[in-house]
Amino acid sequence: MTFRERMVAAFRKEPLDRILWQPRLEHWYTINKQYGTLPERYRDRELLDLYDDLGASVRAYSFFSPTIRVDEGAQVKVAAVETEREVVTTWETPVGALRQVEIKTDLSRLIREFRVKTVADLQVAEYILRERRVSFDPTAFQSADQQVGARGAPTVWLPRISLQRMFIELMGFETTIYALHDRPREIEHFVGVIEETDDAYYDAVKTSPIEIINLGDNVHSDMLSPPLFERYILSYYKRRTRELHEAGKYAHSHWDGYIKPLLPYMKRCGLDGYEGVTPLPQGDVTLEEIQEHLGDLMLIDGIPATHFLPQTSEPELVEFTRRILDMFSPNIILGISDELPPGGDIERVHLVSEIVADYQP
Repeated sequence: MTFRERMVAAFRKEPLDRILWQPRLEHWYTINKQYGTLPERYRDRELLDLYDDLGASVRAYSFFSPTIRVDEGAQVKVAAVETEREVVTTWETPVGALRQVEIKTDLSRLIREFRVKTVADLQVAEYILRERRVSFDPTAFQSADQQVGARGAPTVWLPRISLQRMFIELMGFETTIYALHDRPREIEHFVGVIEETDDAYYDAVKTSPIEIINLGDNVHSDMLSPPLFERYILSYYKRRTRELHEAGKYAHSHWDGYIKPLLPYMKRCGLDGYEGVTPLPQGDVTLEEIQEHLGDLMLIDGIPATHFLPQTSEPELVEFTRRILDMFSPNIILGISDELPPGGDIERVHLVSEIVADYQP
C-alpha cells in the first residue's frame, strides 16, 4: 500500500499492511532552513524530499488547505503593514474597523492586540463573517494533488470551533471570558454567527474530493472547561460530524493542550479521531487514559515532541514507540504530538521510521 492508501484505509477501518508514520516536519524544516542549521544532506532539498528520505508520510494540510478559497466581501478592505518587529492588520468595513497587532519572533507570530477589543467590535466582526465567500478551488486541488502524490491523502483544516476561535484569534482568552460573564446575550449571538457562517466552509468540503477533514481547534481544558464544552461545543461537534459523515467524509479535531477533564467527551462528539493528543510528560494524560476514553476511535500522533529532544534518551523513545503501537494499533496514525521542535533530532524521526517499518499491526 502507498502512504495515501494507508491513510484512507485507516479512517475507513480497512485492513492495513502496516501502520502509517506521519510526523509533521514543516516547522522544524522552516526554522532550520532559515538559520542555516539543516543537516548537510538536506540543505539543498525541499520539504517533501525529507519525507521521501525518511520513509515517512506527509500530513498534507499546508498543501491542500488553500484549495478551500476564502474571499472577503467587496466592502471589506484588509491591509497589513509589516515591519521588522510586528505586523499590523486592519479591516475597514461600512460598519466600522478592526485592528490587530502581531509581534514577530523567529519561530512564529504572537497576537499582542486582538482585533475584537469590546463587545461593540463584534458588530464589525459579524459583518466580515457574513460578507465572506468560501469556495472549493479545483485548480489548486489539482496542483496540490500532483505535488503530494502518494505521500499522503488530501486533507484540510477547517476553522476553529466558536469559543476556541474567540480565545485564540479574535478576542483573546481574558476578554472572551469576561464578556461571557458580563454580556452573555451578545456573546451567544456571535457564537451563533460563527456557527452559521461556517456553513460555507462545510459546504465547500462536502462537495470536494477531499475525504479527511481536520478541525484545527487546539483544544486546551485550561481555556475550554467542561461546562463551556458542554454548553457551546459538544452539540456543534455532533452536528458537524453528522453532516460530514453523510457526505462520505471523516472528521478529526486537534486537541493538543491539557485535556484530562475533557476525556469523557471523546466518544460523545461524533468525531472519527483526535489529533495531537499529547501524553505525559509533555501533556497531562497517560496512554492508558487516552486508550480508555478513545476506544476504537483513531489516535493521530501520540509520541510527545519531548521524546525527540536530548532530555529523553533514544531507548526511551524506542520503548514508548513500541508501547503506543501495541496499545493503539490498528487505530493509529503515528505522529509527533504535535510537531518536531526546531531543536529536535531528525535522526530520531528516522529511527521511528525503522521501528514502524518492522512493526506488524
